[in-house]
Formats: sequence, structure tokens, C-alpha cells
Amino acid sequence: MRGWRRARLTERTKQTATGRTLRFEVPQWPGHLPGQHVDVRLTADNGYRAVRSYSLAAPAAPADTADTDRIELGVQAAIGGEVSPYLADDLPVGAEVEVEGPLGGWFVWTPEDPGPLLLIAGGSGIVPLMAMLRARLASASDDPCALLYSVRDPGEVWYAAELDAAGAVVDVRRLCTRTAPDGSARPPGAHDGTRPAGPAGPAGPAVPGGRPLLRLRPDRLRRARRRPAPGRRTRPGRIRTERFG
Repeated sequence: MRGWRRARLTERTKQTATGRTLRFEVPQWPGHLPGQHVDVRLTADNGYRAVRSYSLAAPAAPADTADTDRIELGVQAAIGGEVSPYLADDLPVGAEVEVEGPLGGWFVWTPEDPGPLLLIAGGSGIVPLMAMLRARLASASDDPCALLYSVRDPGEVWYAAELDAAGAVVDVRRLCTRTAPDGSARPPGAHDGTRPAGPAGPAGPAVPGGRPLLRLRPDRLRRARRRPAPGRRTRPGRIRTERFG
């Protein structure tokens, strides 16, 4: 059933200087697919309303658990923003907002999707892909999976500890474009195909076993992926992108 639902903030976690994970309790939440999002509505005392869209960062909880009414969102505070800075730092724990969703059905992935999975994201664009990665890690799938994650500097990495742990199971590569991590052998810079992004070479993480299913964010990565890659063939229907911001 669609419509607005009350959502109570239960927890806030700092990811970066301006990025936050917000966890809400939403009674009678219907569940969602990895990659979907919600609309969040705030209402001021004078009746003014503002609505913004935010990605779900975790897959839906199993139906036989106590967490089926809980959702996790990623919020990047925008400079001069009307809603995101308030959600990121000022909305009190225990306060309520309204959410509508889940929304979106194209930019999704489930463990039932066969074949290898390649996830490509930049900055806070990793949020919906984190839901996919978490679903992949929780599944029994043994299909190859890789994540290529680009940020400007190491301090902008979301889910750093979780990605480090995931690296034991899937291929996780980070690319810093402005400031390289301490001790890194690779200088900072955009991935232009002339510098290797790691042992896999210019193409980034290797996903053996067939043609990968791609999920891309943010917008510049999405546009870049539309350009044909020499020597590589992936059916257009296997590449799914999402534009935001």
C-alpha cells in the first residue's frame, strides 16, 4: 500500500564529515528491494512542507525477524540545503518525519539475479549499492562480485570498516582522485584508462565468469559508462544506472 507513513529516527551514525546514516522505525513497512529509495517529507509548524528523496542503504530485514519495520537511509548534507543538513545533524533522535515508498524498480538487484555483479559508485552514490552489496554478502551466491568505489580523498569513504571486512569475500577497490591514502603506490587522479586502478589494470576490478551486471552511480560515472569500451561487450540491458542530485 502506497502513501505516507510516520517514521521515527532511532539512530544516527557519522560516515564522513557531511555524510550520515539514519535509521528509522516505520510501522507496517512493506519491505523493499536493494537499490530502491524513499521520499522523506518534513512539515514545519506553519504548514510548509519539503520533500526529498534518499536511498535505502540496507536490504529489507527477513520477515521472521524483529527488524522488519526498520529502514536505513544515507544522507549527504548539501551546503545551503534546506532539508539534508537538518536531517544529517539536527533532527532529534526520537523525532518523526514522513516517508513514502519504497520507490523505484529499475535500479535494483537481488540475489535472484544470475551471473557476476560489478558495482561502480562515487562518493555518497555508494548508498544504494551498499544495499546490494549487503544483500549479496548475506546470500548463498557464489557468483563473482566486485565494487569499484571512487572518492576525492580517503576521508570521504562511506562504510570504511564494513568495506574492509567485505574485501575478504568480494573484490573491493577504492580510487582516490585528489588525495591518495598514506602509503599508497598509486597517485591520486581520475581513472582515465591510462593508469592502472590496481592489479586488475585499467578496467578496475576483474569480474570473471561471464558478462557482469553493472550498477552505476554517480552521474559522471553513468555518462562515462555510456561510451563504448574497446574490446568489451555487455548487453545494454545488463547495465543499469541511476542519476541523482
